[in-house]
Amino acid sequence: MSKFSYGGQAVIEGVMMRGEYYSAIAVRKRDQTISVLEEKLHPWSDRFPLLKKPILRGAVVLIETMIMGIKSLSYSAGEFGEEEEQLTTKEIVLTMGFALLLTVALFIVLPAYIIRLVEGFITSNILLNLVEGLIKITFFILYLFGISWMDDIKRVFEYHGAEHKSINCYEAGRELSVENVAKHSRIHARCGTNFLLVVLFTSIFVFSFFGRPPFLQRILIHLAIMPLVAGLSYELIRKAGSKDAHPIFKWLAKPGMLLQYLTTAEPDAQQIEVALKALAAVLEKDGKHPERKKIIAFPGSTGI
Repeated sequence: MSKFSYGGQAVIEGVMMRGEYYSAIAVRKRDQTISVLEEKLHPWSDRFPLLKKPILRGAVVLIETMIMGIKSLSYSAGEFGEEEEQLTTKEIVLTMGFALLLTVALFIVLPAYIIRLVEGFITSNILLNLVEGLIKITFFILYLFGISWMDDIKRVFEYHGAEHKSINCYEAGRELSVENVAKHSRIHARCGTNFLLVVLFTSIFVFSFFGRPPFLQRILIHLAIMPLVAGLSYELIRKAGSKDAHPIFKWLAKPGMLLQYLTTAEPDAQQIEVALKALAAVLEKDGKHPERKKIIAFPGSTGI
């Protein structure tokens, strides 16, 4: 089995799996057939080796994951929809821009504004930054709780569970069958939910070194330190997700893993089948890649 850490993302009626050299998106179409799109990865770090360094790689992976995620959602919408719904490059850029603006407004600008209203009542800078961090975390949890009631999002969360179960089954060395995957946990330490929550916690720590800046400067500092925060958070998640992780890293991942009970749901057999199609595709393509020293010997057939 490869030492590479496989991962993925739930999309509209499907799952995207990212391998070492390839990615694959599997989508169950309205006629119940499953379409699979395989693509070779072209990470920026291959062109610029400096980006493979710790901390730097986290910020780069975050950007690449956002781009891949939006493209995957666009593809799945087109495959599942009755008409062509895939986004153009311009639409993808605009969608990413809007998502970033919404993130900045909800998790940076609004908390900074609330802190501005109450900072006169808090004398300790450490306590002030802690309160702002708790406000961000509260907004994040409320946001997830709110969207979890939407029917379409519920389906995505079920596919999210299928993705995690498939990865857990693979990493346990079990045969990749629907029955085996169903027995595994839908919680995983390397989940994006973990990452986002660790980002929020890490930002509290990093921002505590900047004292009590005024409102506008507070926002600008938060924006400026985002790459550093993302890089540190990525390294923490990598450590927490390893089999020999130190207990302190596992402890740091606990809140995010608990939050996954909100962002994942138990999938049915058909959803697991889709996740396995995507995982099997990247395992096969990665195993045949010339740079892989030996073929990935994943256990058994996919059972699909």
